[in-house]
Amino acid sequence: MSEYVYTIALEREEDGGYHAFCPALKGCHSQGETLDEAVDNLREAIALYLETLTEEGEEIPQEDLLFRPLRIAV
Repeated sequence: MSEYVYTIALEREEDGGYHAFCPALKGCHSQGETLDEAVDNLREAIALYLETLTEEGEEIPQEDLLFRPLRIAV
């Protein structure tokens, strides 16, 4: 069994709860009523995503993200 580490992002939803996603895994999103629930749900979604890639013989994406602040004057 392999272990992978990915950065995830969580954002509050206007109507409550949280949207969670993994930028390195395009299309891998989930949600939850609490932060913990959103993280748990995304963990499950990522595991299924990676299992599907493996079953289809596709390469597991490696994270290659750069985060940097960008100042915008308006």
